[in-house]
Amino acid sequence: MTTKIAALAMAGAMSLAFSVPALAEGSLAIYAWADSISPEMVTKFEKETGIKVTVDAFSSNEDLLTKLQAGSSGYDIVTPSQHFVKIMIDSGLLEDFGASSMAAYSQVLPDWQKPWWDATGNHSIPLAFGNAGYTVNRDLYKGPVDSWKTYFEPPAELRGKIASLAQPDEVIPAAENYLGIKYCSEDPQEMKRVLDLLLAQKPFVAAYSSDNIENRIGSGEVAAHFWWDGNTMRLRRNDKANVEYAMPKEGLVGWLDSYVVPKGAANIENAKKFIDFMTQIDNATAQYNYYGHSSPVKIDESKALYNKENAPELFPTVPVKMGQACSPAAQELVTKVWTQLLQ
Repeated sequence: MTTKIAALAMAGAMSLAFSVPALAEGSLAIYAWADSISPEMVTKFEKETGIKVTVDAFSSNEDLLTKLQAGSSGYDIVTPSQHFVKIMIDSGLLEDFGASSMAAYSQVLPDWQKPWWDATGNHSIPLAFGNAGYTVNRDLYKGPVDSWKTYFEPPAELRGKIASLAQPDEVIPAAENYLGIKYCSEDPQEMKRVLDLLLAQKPFVAAYSSDNIENRIGSGEVAAHFWWDGNTMRLRRNDKANVEYAMPKEGLVGWLDSYVVPKGAANIENAKKFIDFMTQIDNATAQYNYYGHSSPVKIDESKALYNKENAPELFPTVPVKMGQACSPAAQELVTKVWTQLLQ
């Protein structure tokens, strides 16, 4: 009798174990661009794996790099842009987590496999790509947006109504596009031309800020703002804001953000599980539909929300020049330009 009861109890316990979600398998800490990871996908991942996920946000590659350089970031996944991935690899700040041998890697589109910033393909899996340019509020500005001239040498109706970003990472390359200067110039005279352009623009700039951009441009607080393609598209579609993303003939500044694992991360296996999960085609499609930036991994086009007709921001008609990892000499000039600009 006792044996039978014990057996029944064990069977009941086993039945219960198989009827509930997976038991907790630890945790995962993610540090990503604000609003870049679908909360729906995080919840789905937690339910399927039992892994508890926390997502914190950063607003610039520079801030992320500083945190990793300080050591013991406490994060298992971070999502830097391509040139900062290169800097972080060269500085020994990232784990080689065998990305190219993961299931996720087979989902990466050929154009983004083993790129110059991660030549072995073992340190990163791409998350999203797009470009940086400027957005105008069409209720306030009716003029042309086919050149960076509108932004850097604004007409009267835009003066005092322009906003820039708080960091130089994409603003200076955009100025270089306009001036016909190669990215990461080590020529002090060329960088003086960049500084002169930005100083001449400065009296007309209402704010240098990377926060609350959608409110600033959407509300009409400013008429033009340095911004990104997908963010503009979401503001236009979701909030019905009368905004337009410029297509400057001199070219936009390209970026690609990737999942990477900081050196010494506590939960590398959980990080790999999450990356594999996010690149499964249905999940990647849901992430694309949420984030509204182009996907560097395979998605189900039949379920994708965005196309050239309803999201022209994601399909640029002008050159896109990817941001580069500058040499120390070039980066020193960039820092000097930005420091002098904001003095």
